[in-house]
Amino acid sequence: MLNKNQFKLLQKLSLKKYRNELGLFVVEGKKSIIEFLKAGYKAKAIYATNAFSPHLVGHPLILVSPEELQRLSTLKHPDEGVAIFQQHERKEILQEGLILALDNVQDPGNLGTLIRLCDWFGIETLLCSEQTVDCYNPKVVQASMGSLSRVEVHYLPLEGFLATCALPVYVANLEGENLYTTTFPEDCVIVLGNEANGVSPEVAALANGAITIPRFGKLQQAESLNVAMAGGIIISKVKSKK
Repeated sequence: MLNKNQFKLLQKLSLKKYRNELGLFVVEGKKSIIEFLKAGYKAKAIYATNAFSPHLVGHPLILVSPEELQRLSTLKHPDEGVAIFQQHERKEILQEGLILALDNVQDPGNLGTLIRLCDWFGIETLLCSEQTVDCYNPKVVQASMGSLSRVEVHYLPLEGFLATCALPVYVANLEGENLYTTTFPEDCVIVLGNEANGVSPEVAALANGAITIPRFGKLQQAESLNVAMAGGIIISKVKSKK
């Protein structure tokens, strides 16, 4: 039987304060748990059903019934397991290749999707302002679908980094140059902003250029794109090198 302390720990890890204090985070679902194990993350505890247990030999497995898993999970239909992992120590930031930077992105789903996009397009470094939602937020981890295990996410004073960055910096805003007529260097930083307010003026002032995704609709009345959708379009264009 699961004890109160196990439930209490999982509840605590829903809060950033305790994730930071304990250096732990929660991963739900068979596929994502396997992805983090393959990437070398150390599991503190894995609560899993009998069906999932053969994949967890050598790891700290705690067998649970489907009913117990339902109680542990935040999902309506939990998928075979809930795990507690130790947070990774981040590597040094290498100023090379395409780097994505986020200025005060707040929605966990958006951050999770942007992490998946980085993984898909081979972007190894994702920079986040200190106001950006925590990448270990359970909703971010869930939305990233395991990609968080392969992308280096750094939280830092974004203005300070960009002020001394050796790479050219481009911010995305509605007043920028046409994305499709802009030529990007192989090594550069693309900055995406807050869902409601865009890139802050302080960060925009440090950029070498601004870009925008042009509207093609006849009426051109759509005010903006979702930041994760915009990120996918911009990254695809930059990576195409055309």
